Amino acid sequence: MTRTIRLLLAYDGTAFRGWARQRDPGIRTVEGELSDVLSGVLREPSKLTVAGRTDAGVHARGQVASLRTDRDVAAWKLRDAINGGLAPEIVCREAADAPEGFDARFSASAREYRYRISTGPFPDPFTGRFVWHRPGHLDVPAMREAARRVVGERDFTSFCRHPGAERSTVRDLQRLSVAPAGDRVELRFRANAFLHQMVRALTGTLALVGDGKLAPEDVARLLAARDRAGTGNLAPANGLTLERVIYGRRSHV
Repeated sequence: MTRTIRLLLAYDGTAFRGWARQRDPGIRTVEGELSDVLSGVLREPSKLTVAGRTDAGVHARGQVASLRTDRDVAAWKLRDAINGGLAPEIVCREAADAPEGFDARFSASAREYRYRISTGPFPDPFTGRFVWHRPGHLDVPAMREAARRVVGERDFTSFCRHPGAERSTVRDLQRLSVAPAGDRVELRFRANAFLHQMVRALTGTLALVGDGKLAPEDVARLLAARDRAGTGNLAPANGLTLERVIYGRRSHV
């Protein structure tokens, strides 16, 4: 009997070329490492579906993946195999049988990301892999005002790598908060789905607002222009973490 297994994952994306497995076996990816371990336990090729295909260098605390198999292997054995072979870079926080029809990507109703900016005078060697070190004051109220101007169901062509012809660039950005946290500024994004590099492009632009190089109203103008060329400031990947994936009205994570 075919079953669906759901995996709740966390990983440090620093040493990986993103989530998606590459044809070149020498390129390390999160999917590639997981698939190799799972295939060894299940003794069959494993094909994973994932809620968010994170880019190279991007981290996850609450990534969700699913796979279908007819093997009679307890889900906890998959969890322990992942953690035994891949931790601490990749950790399986939970593994369980999912309801029939569950799909990590298509069953998700929203995703939440957090971007951390360090404004201190020098990098912290213990957190530097997970933050964008950008020393100097940022005007948080101005960044909040700019953020309010992009929340909602909008065309984010100006803030993404275009997915190609016939593919929509409209997304529902449900929440975008900007808050100080000691010597950091943290941005939290929630949307039904995200475009490639969308969070990093928005973060880079909001940082320009915080620097005083753009006014909040300029961000609304850039959004309306639907032109990526006007918003080239892309925040580095290492400050970005996929925090959780939401299913239905309430989070399962």
